[in-house]
Amino acid sequence: MPAKKIAVLIEEHFDETEYHRFNEFFPKQGYEVEYLSNLWKQPSLTFNGNDHTTEVKVTVDFGSVKPTDYAGVILIGGYAMDRLRYQETVQPGQANQAPAVVFLREAVKAMDQGLINIGTICHSLWLFCADTALLKGRKVTCAHNIICDVENAGGIVIYENGQTVDSYIDGNLITGKHPGVVDSFMQIFLDELNKK
Repeated sequence: MPAKKIAVLIEEHFDETEYHRFNEFFPKQGYEVEYLSNLWKQPSLTFNGNDHTTEVKVTVDFGSVKPTDYAGVILIGGYAMDRLRYQETVQPGQANQAPAVVFLREAVKAMDQGLINIGTICHSLWLFCADTALLKGRKVTCAHNIICDVENAGGIVIYENGQTVDSYIDGNLITGKHPGVVDSFMQIFLDELNKK
């Protein structure tokens, strides 16, 4: 039986609507929400949301867990995933080695093996864009202002009536357009989790 925990990747400038809704919805459905980040060798770090009205203290570092410790992994929206792509040193031709990207590579492997579900919403596909091998050929939706990033990274954005679709399921990858659809996104993610 899969773990009854959902990992949410987070950093500074996260979407506060999503944060509050995740914390309200998933525990009522029997899933603990655990926030993960790169803690930079600190025991904990506190991050602020986009609106500067919500803080989250994170105590779980990517290096201390593996994706299969969870039933699912969600990448929160806002600008958090862009910040998580940061790597201290870079080399020509070397794949991104940011801890969050390394974790996501393992999560995608587990997802493709049917072991976990991954959810993204709004801007959070930015983390996938750090390595085109993670996104190439996958059908997704996202916020309109990152369409070019997603398509340049090989993602196939799904459109309808002059918009990106509200949500899309491609295998075990569930994507949502923006915080305005967070409730339906969470329900779809939950329904997919409960199929396992």
